[in-house]
Amino acid sequence: MTPRRTQAERSDTTTSQLIGAARKLFGEYGYAATSIDAVAATAGVTKGAAYHHFDGKLGLFRAAFTREQEEIAGRLEQVAATTPDPWTALRLGCRTFLEHCLDPGFRRIVMLDAPSVLGWAEVREIEYAHTLRVLLTGLRAALGVLEGDELDASAIRAQLMFGALCEAGMLLARSPDPDAALPAMAMEADRLLTAFRTG
Repeated sequence: MTPRRTQAERSDTTTSQLIGAARKLFGEYGYAATSIDAVAATAGVTKGAAYHHFDGKLGLFRAAFTREQEEIAGRLEQVAATTPDPWTALRLGCRTFLEHCLDPGFRRIVMLDAPSVLGWAEVREIEYAHTLRVLLTGLRAALGVLEGDELDASAIRAQLMFGALCEAGMLLARSPDPDAALPAMAMEADRLLTAFRTG
């Protein structure tokens, strides 16, 4: 006999279903064209359940964006763990981020909709907790710099590098052929890292 799930387990399952449905629909149709009713229906729950777990459509989008950030940050950490040195990890991480920008759902949620839906300050706050944190850690390791305040040289370089990667992701998102554009983007990211290393 299967043990009955606790209320917390059922709640976690519903939350997970809603975030999964939100990522699918926001990624495919965008924020403006996706309703909370559609997310609830895709998740197989009631609209009331969606409102119980999230503060409306904006809350669902924030959760979808955060999950995207968690996943790419986790992927970057996995890549870094397989490399022989910090610079190789950083270069491969930048390439991995750009490759991830080829995913249409990621591009739509992270690159296209998040800045206007959540606003720059909230987007950066979430990125600092995930993707930008990984990049900053990697850059500091590569430069041999201990963790410091947000205005130390490595933090400034990480912010600039992350900005460049996001802009490259935006260019990929708008490119008629993102796969063909990726090698040039990765090469330019590599040049920028080399400039950071020698500068």
